[in-house]
Amino acid sequence: MVRVLNVAEKPSVAKSVANILSRGQGLRMREGRSRYNKIYEFNYSINGCHCQMLFTSVTGHLMELEFEDRFRKWHSCDPALLFQAPVRKIQMMQDKLDIKRTLEEEARTCQWLVLWLDCDREGENIAFEVIDVCTSVNRHLTIKRARFSALIDRDIHHAVQNLDNANKYFADAVDARQEIDLRIGASFTRFQTMLLRDAFVIDSATDDRNLVLSYGPCQFPTLGFIVERYWEIQSHEPEEFWTINCSHRSDEGTATFGWMHGHLFDHACAVIIYEMCVEDPIATVTKVRQQEKPKYPPYPLNTIELEKRASRYFRMISEHTMKAIVQEQQGHPGWGSYAQRLLDPASGLWRNPSSGGHDDKAHPPIHPTKFSAGESNWSQDHNRLYELVVRHFLAYVSQPAVGAETTVEIDIAGEMFSASGRVILAKNYLDVYRFESWGGSLLPTYAVGQQFMPTTLTLDSGVTRPPPLLSEADLLGCMDKEGIGTDATMHDHIKKLLDRFYATKDANTRFSPTNLGEALVMGYDDMGYKLWKPYLRAVMERDMKAVSEGNKSKAEVLETCLQQMKACFLDARQNKVKLFEAMAVFFERSNRPGGDDQHTSGEFIRRCGLCQEADMVLRKNRSGWKFYGGMYGLSSV
Repeated sequence: MVRVLNVAEKPSVAKSVANILSRGQGLRMREGRSRYNKIYEFNYSINGCHCQMLFTSVTGHLMELEFEDRFRKWHSCDPALLFQAPVRKIQMMQDKLDIKRTLEEEARTCQWLVLWLDCDREGENIAFEVIDVCTSVNRHLTIKRARFSALIDRDIHHAVQNLDNANKYFADAVDARQEIDLRIGASFTRFQTMLLRDAFVIDSATDDRNLVLSYGPCQFPTLGFIVERYWEIQSHEPEEFWTINCSHRSDEGTATFGWMHGHLFDHACAVIIYEMCVEDPIATVTKVRQQEKPKYPPYPLNTIELEKRASRYFRMISEHTMKAIVQEQQGHPGWGSYAQRLLDPASGLWRNPSSGGHDDKAHPPIHPTKFSAGESNWSQDHNRLYELVVRHFLAYVSQPAVGAETTVEIDIAGEMFSASGRVILAKNYLDVYRFESWGGSLLPTYAVGQQFMPTTLTLDSGVTRPPPLLSEADLLGCMDKEGIGTDATMHDHIKKLLDRFYATKDANTRFSPTNLGEALVMGYDDMGYKLWKPYLRAVMERDMKAVSEGNKSKAEVLETCLQQMKACFLDARQNKVKLFEAMAVFFERSNRPGGDDQHTSGEFIRRCGLCQEADMVLRKNRSGWKFYGGMYGLSSV
């Protein structure tokens, strides 16, 4: 019997897969080194081979990338050296060490290693961390990869009977991103924190002596979206405009016609045109267009779209397969009757869904995996999210709503006006998807050539308005469109902005930059660098996708990206006065030692005598002036 070590990405997945494969029979559980990562044992047959299955888990990454010790302290070296300083993967925490020991102990006695990590790039990278740990104690292991997308019986049994190989390209793409983010983030964070923290009284923080002015390649463009919208609002100058409106009341109702010219900012011109209409007010119908128009259901949900819709609606933070899911929902008191209609061939309501355009190779569209009328331990938000997922699923396998839309155009003294009305002929998916509506008013009947006297004909004024602040759904949409972060990290980037006092979020989940956030973006913008724009990160993401597809090597991407960002860093340091000027707009200068003095008399003025590579700075301590820095963090009088 072959002894197989199976490793999942988290404990709950290990437990679920073990239950599915064992069918609850002969399943034994024992403790591992980590109290949270149990080991499940059962017998199973893989392609006719009898196996003793051992199923355990990790909890995300086992390792993290860090600089070697001599570069880890903030004052140990010139931050510019961090773009090429040696890095290594180290153990993260004690609980990770316990997981590592469990893997080592179990791997010694096994012949196979089967990896059940998520099938996206991040999961593949963790899979190779597990491979490194296990093969370090047993280099004869046969290594296989299970590819699945949902914790349901058919997916899990299919995965284990069709084992694959791990994808090194995916893992390399994550390694490249981790190294790029570490080097860029550490260099810019050290630079701007040491430069600005002690130079100004930053009232955004309770303890500004411990304030970290962090910079992240994803975090900063996210802040940029918020600041850019805020600047757009602040720079908006209200401008008055004029438009002509017309209405006509008949026995069938009232139609409101809008001026097809839109509006004019020239009052005198608007008055002249209006007076022409008043002098010859008879309206002549020039066009009547009637057409059937569909309103299509939403695309299948991915994680980002679920987050956006949950934020917008609740302000919260194969065909047979799909029909089987619908069948499970027939007993629900809220949407069960709709599910029954959807499955009835006579209703003609069923439709195979369209592709949403997103495929991370790891997750199917979000859909209900089993029926529930609501669980006693569910919170209100939990119930609402489940309702959204089920109603969304029922909607995207439904026919579009169908409406009859009528557009009427009229001519008054040579000026064209139009009115539209809509009647819903078939609600279809709108019957179940209560989060969307498709309103419209019914127009009276008109015929081409018909003439009438308008009931009202007015010259109305209005004022242009700025766009609103970005909502959480808006911000997630911007990040998703520009490839900033992943579905698992986007909220972390947003939370980091709030934690660092770079932005605030109001009760309506709309974001405003703080003075600190605006000052940092302003400073870099004044330098002429668009570090707060998404373009640089988008290029990096395209390069990392190329690595994951085997079209570029990890080393090639690292070299190109880090050379570009180091040039940006050196130029930003050369133009640091722009950061000082931007901060001075919002904050008072500090009287604390350090700050600006530290960076005027602390310029990098000579090479380290030991390594001849690093720069050293002149700073004052209790015993006088000394040179600090160098590759080894040494000082000399």
